[in-house]
Amino acid sequence: MPYQDTSHTASRPERPLGDAILRGLSSRCPACGEGKLFDGYLAVQHACPSCGEELHHHRADDAPPYFTILIVGHLIVSLVLGVEVAFKPPLWIHFMLWIPLTIISALAVLRPIKGGVVGLQWALYMHGFDPDAEPDLPEPEPQPAGTAS
Repeated sequence: MPYQDTSHTASRPERPLGDAILRGLSSRCPACGEGKLFDGYLAVQHACPSCGEELHHHRADDAPPYFTILIVGHLIVSLVLGVEVAFKPPLWIHFMLWIPLTIISALAVLRPIKGGVVGLQWALYMHGFDPDAEPDLPEPEPQPAGTAS
């Protein structure tokens, strides 16, 4: 895909980056801060129920799990090492403590992080959030009759 210069900011209003990320972190619409961002655990609403801002353009994809692993991994590994050095518990205690704590921590931070990424993309007019940009994906070409794809 050729590079598209979307730095033309004269025709579009500036969006507050910090506010948009904080609204996303709190699972609220990055545009108004009122409507729910998610329609389920990680499914983003098609549009904000309060202000009507289209939210389906997001491309959060791999960023939220990456940041989740980065944050939870650093936290849990630090705690594991600290507990091991201080108390030297048996291995089964480590398994009983750290595996559930890791899973719960990852599930707890994944949704807010995804909301923050959606807020970031909205504030920076990334992907389809820029009304002046060309579509990210080209329209599919119709297949001739009788051919399988």
